[in-house]
Amino acid sequence: MDPIKVDFSGKGRPKEVVIPPEKKVLKIIICIIATIIGAAIAYYFMLPALNFKSTDLYVYVAVIIAIYVVMTVITTKAFAKPEYMPYVKKRATIPVIIGLIFALVFGIGYLTSAPLFRAKDYSKIITVETQNFGESEKSITTITSLEDFSSVPMIDKNAAFVLANKTLGELSEYVSQFVIDEAYSTQINFEGNPYRIYPLKYGDVFKWLKNTNDGFPAYVKVNMYTQEAEVVKLGDAKLPNIKVSTGEYLNERLDRVLRFKYPTFMFGTPSLEIDENGHPWWVCERVDKTVGLIGGTDVIGVVLVDACDKTNLKYYDLEEIKTNEEIQWIDQIYSDDLLVQQYNYYGKYSGGFINGYIGQSGVVSTTMGSSYIASGDDVWLYTGVTSVTNDDSIVGFAIINQRTKEAVFQRISGTTEKGAQTSAEGIVSDKGWKATFPVLLNLDGEATYFMALKDNDVVKSYAMVSVERVQDAVRSEDDANPDLEACLKSYVSKVKASTKKALEITYDAVLPDALAGGETSGETENKEPAKLESVKGVITDIRSAVVNGNSVYYIALDGNKTYYAISASDDDSVVILNTGDKVKISYKSAEGNIITAKSVER
Repeated sequence: MDPIKVDFSGKGRPKEVVIPPEKKVLKIIICIIATIIGAAIAYYFMLPALNFKSTDLYVYVAVIIAIYVVMTVITTKAFAKPEYMPYVKKRATIPVIIGLIFALVFGIGYLTSAPLFRAKDYSKIITVETQNFGESEKSITTITSLEDFSSVPMIDKNAAFVLANKTLGELSEYVSQFVIDEAYSTQINFEGNPYRIYPLKYGDVFKWLKNTNDGFPAYVKVNMYTQEAEVVKLGDAKLPNIKVSTGEYLNERLDRVLRFKYPTFMFGTPSLEIDENGHPWWVCERVDKTVGLIGGTDVIGVVLVDACDKTNLKYYDLEEIKTNEEIQWIDQIYSDDLLVQQYNYYGKYSGGFINGYIGQSGVVSTTMGSSYIASGDDVWLYTGVTSVTNDDSIVGFAIINQRTKEAVFQRISGTTEKGAQTSAEGIVSDKGWKATFPVLLNLDGEATYFMALKDNDVVKSYAMVSVERVQDAVRSEDDANPDLEACLKSYVSKVKASTKKALEITYDAVLPDALAGGETSGETENKEPAKLESVKGVITDIRSAVVNGNSVYYIALDGNKTYYAISASDDDSVVILNTGDKVKISYKSAEGNIITAKSVER
């Protein structure tokens, strides 16, 4: 019997018969028109940059190809008539080839951008200067007096958001239509204080339909030092309403305005800022890929968009931003997420790709979280830096200018920000208060974390924790009224007890009510600031106790059952008082058997 021969080459297989549908030309024209319309609609909503470095472009091309193939199937009714499938495959050949070319370009771009091959390039995206802590004062808020705290944010962005919401809620004509757009808030320096600027957005699509023609009549600014919030009504400032916003849905939407004007630009995270006159502007990062085709995102310029006029927008490159005096009010060009990402590239890949994963000599990374500090007219991002082999403590701080990307690593060993929060919360563990993410301060050479202690986003107290000695943690003692001066004096006393170092701090300053025992952020009642009163008498009893690591003295006067409590850190003369001494005690008006005193005079 002859052997059976089987042909596996497929040469003997009958070819697919390509059967064109009726009115083939008309259906091709319909497919092309439908694809063009679909591509236009997809472009309107996807807004991809027409740039080979943008990953959105490749997704957009895939969508266009899918539209054409689907329309070909629909017009030929191939899903009901399988005999037309060979025709559909033939019509899809060229679009699929185009798609494969784009996929090949993307694949090659991905490989040429991979850290495996370009680790050193990633590490050089940001240049970092190494210093010892306190070596340069321009990048860290240096405190030598109580007045210096005017550039320090007393509350975090969560407490600021609560305060902004509360203030907006007091205006009935606004709260029923608009809400705070927290995602695009920006911290800036304005009139010597840290502010957070909040744009508005529509409450829902129906409120958008009702108000879109008029736009947004206001924005909200929160002074993070005084803890005062204000709804800035643009009409009162003789400015038109905000017409360009992230809260719009159609042509006035910010990303759409940008894309139609600059179709090839790639954009990062926009932020709303105000100039010296309170005029709102959108500051929009223009980014580029600096490593290979799609890696190493960095800012190469900004587009300034007038929030009140969508036709008034202009592009500035980085060199012009540095030299143009008219736009020196801009505080944020580089977003915090981008700066943290770039610093982590520097910390991980400076020793090469392999060292970043094996051995890890000298590899560092940022801690979980970041905050902002003011220096001069600039806002600096700061975050702790830890060794990847030991993330329980820091090896220093990364401090980066959000306007110029000037980056400094300041060496110091100590606890992480999370460790400082835990230490501060331990002081008030019985109350369950939570600490805000700390702000890094240089108190006369002492590296210090400063934070607020909150109860449901209401500031109850202020706390300070030493970076190098986490056990050196204090807070302002009055539970009802957070007092910055009392907290600072208590901390100075604590540092002196631990290190014998006397921090030279000047206390001559007039503080806002929220910092001197007045109304705190998030409270809903309008209170009058507590008045300072005094009482004179002879000491009949004096007792002492250690509270939160501080010596507190309780003084009773003749004819008075009340005890007046004062910390030795607030008035060190109290330690030499005895029964029988005649004194004058100053205190804030309050009731109870124990009242916190401000000072004692013999």
